[in-house]
Amino acid sequence: MTKIRIAIQKSGRLNSDSLQILKECGISIDNGKDQLKASSRNFPIEVFYLRNGDIPQYLRDGVVDIAIIGENVLIEKGEDIAIAEKLGFSKCKVSLAVPKSITYNSVKDFEGKRIATSYPNTVRNYLQEKGVKADLHIINGSVEIAPNIGLADAICDIVSSGSTLFKNNLKEVEVMLKSEAVLAVSPKISEERRKLLEQLRFRIQSVLRARQSKYVLLNAPNDKLERIIQLLPGMRSPTVLPLAEEGWSSVHTVVQKDTFWAVIDELKQAGAEGILVCPIEKMVL
Repeated sequence: MTKIRIAIQKSGRLNSDSLQILKECGISIDNGKDQLKASSRNFPIEVFYLRNGDIPQYLRDGVVDIAIIGENVLIEKGEDIAIAEKLGFSKCKVSLAVPKSITYNSVKDFEGKRIATSYPNTVRNYLQEKGVKADLHIINGSVEIAPNIGLADAICDIVSSGSTLFKNNLKEVEVMLKSEAVLAVSPKISEERRKLLEQLRFRIQSVLRARQSKYVLLNAPNDKLERIIQLLPGMRSPTVLPLAEEGWSSVHTVVQKDTFWAVIDELKQAGAEGILVCPIEKMVL
């Protein structure tokens, strides 16, 4: 039986987030400790555990068909590789940082400076667009120490919370790009495996919609029902059911996570009572 081959990060946060979304898609992975390849019991898929920086080349060569990878890695090493889906997790920035003691004015301050980074292509392209020339020192590993030991004047690295920069007396001064996990596709994927990709995408999209939504149930007096319904976005229109108590209705709908609290406040002001909020496991359209 044909299986689609997916690469995920061998270790780290992206590894756990990738396995979690596959699990939420109903895919059980039979993998033991330190396995580099594993299969699923209930979906035609093989998982390859690879070093993050190696994944673009494996996609390019057709060794794997798809991958869950940071968008920043594709920008650095695989701009020719297509993205099938943005996944909304493992968000970060790729930024330029300098010692806290330095007064920073603009990107022009990097002219002629030494920058330590694991993302030379990203830095080079960014500075070229700004008309700035700098000396890049390529470091694989912890670049934050470079200014402290005199190796560089600045660094370019991934920034999530900023705590690592703070601990090394650095400050973020330029955000070059924002990144998140994406589902990338090999240019050599076969038609047969592309069909499996579409099945997987359908499941992933259902999971992502559910993550961004809340199921809301509330009680509304009928004389205020029209106003309350106007406040509810819903997928199409809310479900309205009569309650046993005359003059009241139960309203069921879906609210987007990013607007949730604002909508709840408006519903309360409009007369809604007994508001219940439930997580959604999947949302299939």
